[in-house]
Amino acid sequence: MTRHFLSSDDLSPDEQAALVRRALDLKPARSDHPRTLQGRSVGMIFEKPSTRTRVSFEVAAVEMGAHPVLLRMDEVQLGRGESVADTARVLSRFLDAIVIRTFAQERLTELASAASVPVINALSDFEHPCQALADVMTVAERFSVPSSVRLCYLGDGNNNVCHSLLLAGAKAGWAAVTIASPEGYMPNPLVVDRAQEIAAANKSKTKIDVCSDPDEAVRGAHVLYTDVWVSMGEEGQRSERLQALRDYALTRRRLEDASPGALVMHCLPAHRGEEIEASVIDGPSSVVWDQAENRLHTAKAVLEWLMDGTAARGPR
Repeated sequence: MTRHFLSSDDLSPDEQAALVRRALDLKPARSDHPRTLQGRSVGMIFEKPSTRTRVSFEVAAVEMGAHPVLLRMDEVQLGRGESVADTARVLSRFLDAIVIRTFAQERLTELASAASVPVINALSDFEHPCQALADVMTVAERFSVPSSVRLCYLGDGNNNVCHSLLLAGAKAGWAAVTIASPEGYMPNPLVVDRAQEIAAANKSKTKIDVCSDPDEAVRGAHVLYTDVWVSMGEEGQRSERLQALRDYALTRRRLEDASPGALVMHCLPAHRGEEIEASVIDGPSSVVWDQAENRLHTAKAVLEWLMDGTAARGPR
């Protein structure tokens, strides 16, 4: 059966841990690791602009010996009315995997249901599992006992990054994942329920909390995480969103209220002076640039897992 990576929930806790270990192994050997995907081709469909996702997957494919094929919407029939299923069937005859950044999660599901090669979610409106995998790797790099980590996410909880972080955090077995968001910006309750189910089944039993008090939420946190308040497609709601989220900024004061030595994460792009203060993202507590780099190493681990047959027997 063809495996896809459409959601953080597509990985078992053991599979997620194995992919993170593989990414950690690949990171220091970037220029001379085995070209395990030699002769393979990776299609990359980008319906939305991208910096980190596009570059990380393109470089990952090249450094592992594969050939990336960029498919812009104005150059493929999908952008001119060809059905998603027909596009999936055709591309499956040419390619060994399809990476797609799209709008609706349902579009991903439709593509994957007709594709005979692995499909990877490079961002949808509902989830961003590749970002979450890099986040788990970054936490693993910085904490000798990741299971003790308490992560607090501040701001817009009803977004793709927060949803995948909830699921991936529960599978990673962190001590706690706390979301602090105002009313109207809380994470999807189905995702929260699923994260709690995962946590209950996991031996470490991650505590999943959603609240509206950011000051209380940051106390005792080892990692403070935030995301941009106005994402692509939300520009028309800018004033409304800034007003609703202004009390949830990741500030110097909140960092001082967290656990001593707490780290700062942001999936980028960042708007200094809105969701995060410049002195915080550019300060010594920030691991944002390591977090961004880890998109490359986790992209390699995912491509290798899905394309070289490892997915059938489990990640290395």
